[in-house]
Amino acid sequence: MANDSRIKDDDLVSAAKQTRDKAYAPYSRYKVGAAVRCNDGRVFTGANVESASYSLTCCAERVAIFKAVSEGCRCFEALAVVTDGPRPAAPCGACRQVLVEFSPAARIIMENLQGDRAEALARDYLPDAFLPTALPLRESES
Repeated sequence: MANDSRIKDDDLVSAAKQTRDKAYAPYSRYKVGAAVRCNDGRVFTGANVESASYSLTCCAERVAIFKAVSEGCRCFEALAVVTDGPRPAAPCGACRQVLVEFSPAARIIMENLQGDRAEALARDYLPDAFLPTALPLRESES
């Protein structure tokens, strides 16, 4: 019998997989789905959204995280990412930075459509991350 966290992880991956179908990827044709589970159990999903001006594209991971943050969630247990490639794909550097800012200990669960899975901790994917503690305090905050 699978343990509870694995069942929760499978549900998170399933949510990411379903959301992947909503991606807007007419240029790369590389659809990505993501689902982030907050510490309070809420789940937020996101799909990548491309732009003809390529640098304005937003990754699925950041879409999911930004949706969660906009609803008041600031701590994450896990982020699932689903792609259609020969192996599971890790989040890009920008997505790693955003995730680590909120939850360095969050687990990243990466899976491809063939069911291959890899896992890592956010902090391990972005060692020596630039965190809010590196910023100087403004006078109004001291």
